[in-house]
Amino acid sequence: MLQDYLKKIADTTAQGDAREESYYSNLSSFVESFAESIGRKKIQITTLPKKTEAGNPDFRIWDGQQSIVGYIEAKKPGENLDVIENSEQLKRYRGVFPNLILTDFYEFRLYRNGQLVDKVSIGRPFIAKRLKTVPPVENEEKFLALLNKYFSFTLPKVFTAESLASELAKRTRFLRDEVVTIELEEEQKGKGPLYGFYTAFKRYLIADLKEDGFADIYSQTITYGLFAARTRANGKFNRKLAFELIPQTIGILRDVFQFISLGKKLPIAMEVIIDDIAEVLQAADVSSILHEYYRKGKGEDPIVHFYETFLNIYDPATREKRGVYYTPEPVVKYIVRAIHDLLKTHFDLQDGLASKEVTLLDPAGGTLTFPAEAIKLAVKEFTEKYGEGGLNQFFQNHILKHYFAFELMMAPYAIGHIKIAFLLEELGYKMKDDDRFNLFLTNTLDMEDLAQTEIPGLESLSDESHKAGKVKRHDPILVILGNPPYSGISANINKWTEELLKTNIDGAQSYYELDGKPLGEKKVWLQNDYVKFLRFSQWKIHKAGQGIVGMITDNSYLDNPTFRGMRQSLMKTFNEIYIIDLHGNSNKKETTPEGGKDESVFDIRQGTSIAIFVKTKEAKGCKIVHKDIFGERRVKYDWLQKKEFRKKDYEPLKPEAPWYFFINRDTKAIEHYNGWSKINDIFPINNVGIVTARDHFAIDFDLKQLEARIRQFRDPRFDDLFIKEAYTLKDTTTFKISKFRKELALEKNWAEWFQEITFRPFDNRFVYYSKWVIERPITELMQHMLKSNIGIIVPRQFKEKSGAFVTENVIGHKTVSAYDINSLFPLYLYKPTEQKRKTQTMMLFEPEESYGKDGRKPNISKEVLEKLEKAYKKKFTPENLLHYVYAILYSNIYREKYAEFLKIDFPRIPFTSDFKLFLQLAELGEQLTELHLLKSKALNKPIAKYKGKGDDRIEKPKFDEERQMVFINEKNYFEGVSPEVWNYHIGGYQVMEKYLKDRKGRLIEDPGHYCKMATALQETIELQAKIDSFFIKVEKTVLP
Repeated sequence: MLQDYLKKIADTTAQGDAREESYYSNLSSFVESFAESIGRKKIQITTLPKKTEAGNPDFRIWDGQQSIVGYIEAKKPGENLDVIENSEQLKRYRGVFPNLILTDFYEFRLYRNGQLVDKVSIGRPFIAKRLKTVPPVENEEKFLALLNKYFSFTLPKVFTAESLASELAKRTRFLRDEVVTIELEEEQKGKGPLYGFYTAFKRYLIADLKEDGFADIYSQTITYGLFAARTRANGKFNRKLAFELIPQTIGILRDVFQFISLGKKLPIAMEVIIDDIAEVLQAADVSSILHEYYRKGKGEDPIVHFYETFLNIYDPATREKRGVYYTPEPVVKYIVRAIHDLLKTHFDLQDGLASKEVTLLDPAGGTLTFPAEAIKLAVKEFTEKYGEGGLNQFFQNHILKHYFAFELMMAPYAIGHIKIAFLLEELGYKMKDDDRFNLFLTNTLDMEDLAQTEIPGLESLSDESHKAGKVKRHDPILVILGNPPYSGISANINKWTEELLKTNIDGAQSYYELDGKPLGEKKVWLQNDYVKFLRFSQWKIHKAGQGIVGMITDNSYLDNPTFRGMRQSLMKTFNEIYIIDLHGNSNKKETTPEGGKDESVFDIRQGTSIAIFVKTKEAKGCKIVHKDIFGERRVKYDWLQKKEFRKKDYEPLKPEAPWYFFINRDTKAIEHYNGWSKINDIFPINNVGIVTARDHFAIDFDLKQLEARIRQFRDPRFDDLFIKEAYTLKDTTTFKISKFRKELALEKNWAEWFQEITFRPFDNRFVYYSKWVIERPITELMQHMLKSNIGIIVPRQFKEKSGAFVTENVIGHKTVSAYDINSLFPLYLYKPTEQKRKTQTMMLFEPEESYGKDGRKPNISKEVLEKLEKAYKKKFTPENLLHYVYAILYSNIYREKYAEFLKIDFPRIPFTSDFKLFLQLAELGEQLTELHLLKSKALNKPIAKYKGKGDDRIEKPKFDEERQMVFINEKNYFEGVSPEVWNYHIGGYQVMEKYLKDRKGRLIEDPGHYCKMATALQETIELQAKIDSFFIKVEKTVLP
């Protein structure tokens, strides 16, 4: 058998010009014969079409129905398999397919779960090619053993939830990246059925949907649709059976699976990987997996928990981008109970959620956690009052008519429908074929009218959109609840959302206004998705004239100055507002008031809060109550789980102009402090730091590595898929990889855009400062830092420790704080190089003086300058002013005394009337500046020394307080670092620790830099004491 195989291979070689595919039939016949010889007579070998270097391996070995043995990837005889083994293509295959052979038809390598477990060579290709004869058989026994091992493979029967999620996630990624994406490209010319689905989704659902986005949505839908179908299967399960197992209620999913399960035009590449996914599910004990979640105490929603695990492994970035986070049951139950009670007490609906007058909407439905809980509570209320006899009518006439939800992602949409069907059956109602729960596949934040689809088999898509549109625009809703997505860089920017936020839509005050006047500055964080969902909910209730909104969201809007217009708007719409600030912000290292551990109720770093907004027809004004809950997660869960909704659990708040804070603030000295000049009034041209949205790609420690990346990014010889995978890049609404690569390739001066960036305190790196790479380059400000300049970096508000820094470079938005967005205040402005300059919306005043001989002018407010010149009657330099401000910002007395105000807005600077005192502080500020730019002569005598004879690699930085040593690994260390220096913070960063942590795994290339840092901080501590002695005098001599 083996000799015959080698003869056929040699004969094919002898024909000349044989391609890889020329040998396929030889290998296929041999494998089939071997299978038969070991009793595997039903084995089929499917040769898979290879359109690109992506896609599936060349052969699938299976039983023709459901059981897959494995895959074979073949290369032309004589190719170097060592090179192939380490190629991106084979790495992908090894990561997905657990039983894989790589061969050049002579050598065979067997991989199990990505690892090489055996390799055997059965002949020498050069004998056939050069000597024109059949190579003798070698290692026959070993080869047959390898094949037996290959055919003995079966998928494990025991999966944990995590392992099953991992297996499905790997295959789904492969389906998305290697199959659906490629098929879409192939079908674009011929407009095949898959491309038709994409066109329909783009036209009727997500207007800005790109091909890779569709591949993502579609692949997730297939996998989770199969998972959902598997939960309903008893015994045998495969792709073809899935269609019949999808409930009638999920029209769109049935449309999809009619093609997947029954479609005659399903591409073979898709068929293969979908069969593989189905086989994994067939092998899995789904019931045990669902039970595992019960056992772990994760509550009553095992299917949803599985989806969360799956999505976290499949694509954490997508999970975060769309804000998909499972909402803990105590949170859901508290909000639903509160709404239930408020309906009774404020709306005289004594059946609460069971009242027939109640219409309910979850605008970010996800997997319907909130509507499911509302249904359970409504059914409990109904049956306890009226018995179970009328339940069928109750479900038909109330739940299925008056409860609504919207969801944009197909996978949770599918789960949500199945979950409700299961829930209603559990509660005593089996849904009929013509029943459906009003969960609609739609983008809540898109109001575009959708035309009827012309795509065969997708009629349900446009029908779905029209039904959702009716609820969005016209149907009055009494209750809106949920957990909207948190995404600072929103995926939902369109004409309607801009109108929603920025106009007094249907009488609801704009979020961009305050007391009838525009806010007058850029408010990028008002574009966060959760803000838009809250605004949508406010608009619906305002329009209806009454109702309740109950949501858990990011808690930034409670006290961030950016949101003051939003807070005032909410107060004008609603009559009562209940706020539970759950805190838990690990970005700012939040603690309990006693200094204990404070945890988020989610597995996220952002702090959260629950808010319940009530609007009644009769009430006037707005009463606001507030409660803080600190502590460990279990403490917060326990409170939410056990507490009934009672107003007495809250403390009254009286938000006042101009901030309208939704938290308690100590503002007794506000008039005194408010008399000082804000830093953005002193330096009027300012803005936030740049946001790359892809630091790992756009920024590097090493200029050469960054140059190599950018060179490859603009090189058309590398395709988009390679660039995306090599650098973990994805298309977004504002970053189009294919388009931006082409644009950058046309730029002749592309190599001039590498700049230094002050990334963290004392940590300058390199950035590719180009609009083709950076999300928010803030060009109108940063252009001034591309030439000789200096600027102060300070956040608008300090939620962490107070801090400021100086720079001569462009900066990032988190340079001095992991949580607070920092702004840059440059000292000089250069004449714009662009012909047309955009309006600077953050600018309060731009001096009119002409640019000097060097093409620059000071960025100092005319009013401040005239005020100081009038008071001092003496000349001073722009640098004097910047240094004075910097000194004030480093006064410990100033930071502690005005901490409450520094949490609110940009710092205000007290100017002394004493010119001598002004210059003294300016001198200290100059010393600080020189230290922080590492230019001071004091650094020539460093206090720290680098010692040790081990590797210079930073492994696990740790501080030995007793010996005053900072270890970078077991053998190498810096000595002479005091606890005060080690623990010193600039803003949110513990500077000495942060510098090393950011370089973990790297060599410490310049130990002298770290020694200088330690010296600079020691000198800073000493200078701060001097500044404090002068600051006492400043407060006594403040200019009015």
